[in-house]
Amino acid sequence: MTQRTAMEKSLNVVLSDDKCIAYLEYYNEEEGFSCTAEELEQFVESKGVKHGLLREALLVFVNNPSAYLKDKCKIAEGVSPVQGIDGYIQVLIGKEDDSEQRPLEAEDGKVDYKELIRLDNVRSGQIIAKRIDPVDGIPGKAVTGEEIPFRSGKEARFKVGKNVVVSPDGSAMYAAIDGLVSRTDGNKLNVFPVYEVNGDVDYKHGNIDFVGNVVIRGNVLTGFKVKAAGDIRVVGGVEGAELEAGGSIEITGGIIGYNKGLIHAGHHVKCTFIQEGNVDAGEDVLVSQSIMHSNIRAGHAVICAGTKGLIVGGSTQAGEHVSARVVGNTMSTVTSIEVGVLPRLRNEMNELRKEMREQMDSLDKTKKALTLLDQLAATGQLTPDKMAMRIKLNSTQKSALHQTEEMKMRILEIEKVLEDTSRAHVDILKMIYGGSKIVIGRYTKFIKDPVSRMSFYYQDGDITMVPYV
Repeated sequence: MTQRTAMEKSLNVVLSDDKCIAYLEYYNEEEGFSCTAEELEQFVESKGVKHGLLREALLVFVNNPSAYLKDKCKIAEGVSPVQGIDGYIQVLIGKEDDSEQRPLEAEDGKVDYKELIRLDNVRSGQIIAKRIDPVDGIPGKAVTGEEIPFRSGKEARFKVGKNVVVSPDGSAMYAAIDGLVSRTDGNKLNVFPVYEVNGDVDYKHGNIDFVGNVVIRGNVLTGFKVKAAGDIRVVGGVEGAELEAGGSIEITGGIIGYNKGLIHAGHHVKCTFIQEGNVDAGEDVLVSQSIMHSNIRAGHAVICAGTKGLIVGGSTQAGEHVSARVVGNTMSTVTSIEVGVLPRLRNEMNELRKEMREQMDSLDKTKKALTLLDQLAATGQLTPDKMAMRIKLNSTQKSALHQTEEMKMRILEIEKVLEDTSRAHVDILKMIYGGSKIVIGRYTKFIKDPVSRMSFYYQDGDITMVPYV
C-alpha cells in the first residue's frame, strides 16, 4: 500500500460551514501509520486547503496521530469577513435621554418648574437631521482560497413626518416651518407649531385638540381632554383627564386618575407618580417615584427606579423590561408585573395581514387585466385609451408589488419580535413582596415570600431568578 493510499484510507479533511476552518479527522487507525509533515501538507492541499495552513498543528499531528483518533485537529484557519455597518439617521435637535433635566433653582432656593420645559424649537430651513452613510465591510478568505463576501451595511431612510423636507440628494432633513421637533409613532420626525396654555385646563379653556405640540403651564383637571398630534408637556399635575399625544407626554407633577381617564402616547410617558391611573405608551413609561393601583402598558419598558421606586397593586405590562426598587408591600397587595407583551405589534401584524390579503386580491385582478391587454397588443388591437390603461396598470402593479414586499418584511420582523422572549426581564433593585406575580410571555411565577435584589427572565420553559447586579 502506498503512503498516499494509506492516508486516503485513514484521514479526512472537513471544512466548517463558512469554509473559514479546516479540520483533519483520523477516523481509521492503521497499524504502523505514520507520515511526514511534508506528506501531510501535500495531502491536505490535494483536498483543496490552500490558505491559512497551520503548519505547527500538522507537526503536532504527525508526532502523535493516535491522540486525534476519532477527533478533529484544526489544521487551517481563514479570515472571516468584516460585516458592513448599517447607516443611520443622526438627529441634530434635542436629546434621546433627557433624564438629567432639572427645574431651575434660584439663589433663595425657590424652584421654577416652568424652566423644566426645554423645548426643541427650530426655525424654518434649519437642519434637524442628517443621514450617515453605511460603512462597507471587508471580504474574508476561506481556507480553500476563495473570497468570502461581506454583508453590506443597509442604507438608512428618513422617516418623514409633517412640516419637514428632505434635501434633493437625500442627505439631510430640514424644518419647513418654525416650531418644535417631535417624534411620533414609527419614529417619524415632525416639526409642529406650539399651543400654550398659561394656567389650568379647566372650564375657562375647555378641551384642547391641536395639530402640533401642546404646553400646559398648570394642571389638567378631571373630565377634560387634551389631544395633540405632537407632544404634550404639563408643568403641573393631571387628574382624571384624557391626554392623547402622537409623540410623548411629559408631566412635571403626577397623575391622580381616580380610575378614570387615560394617558396615551405614541412614544414616551414621563412623570413623578401615577395613582389609580391608566397609562399607555408606545415606547417607555418613566416614573421617578411610585406607581400605585394603576394599569400601565408600555411597548418597550416601564422604569420606576428612583429613590422610592415603588410599584404596588394593579397591572404593569411592558414589551421587554420592567425595573423597580420595590414591588408590592408587606400587606401582600396583589401586584402583577408582565413582560414580553406587545399588543400594539400584534394589532399591527393583524392589520398588515389584512392589507396583504386585500393587496393580493387587487394584484390578481390587475394581472388578469394586463394579460388581456397584452394579448390585444400582440394582435395589434390595442387602442390609445387601452394603451394608456396598460401603462397605468403596469405602474400600479409595480408599486403594489413593492408595497407587498415591504409588508412581508415587516410581518417577518414582528413575528421574530413576538417569538423572542430572550430580552424580556424584570429587575427588582431592592425588594419584591408576597402577593406579587411575574409573568413572562406565557409563563407565570407567584411570589410567596419577600425576595430582595433579584432579576427574573425566561429560560428553558420556566421563569428563572438570578441575583440583580
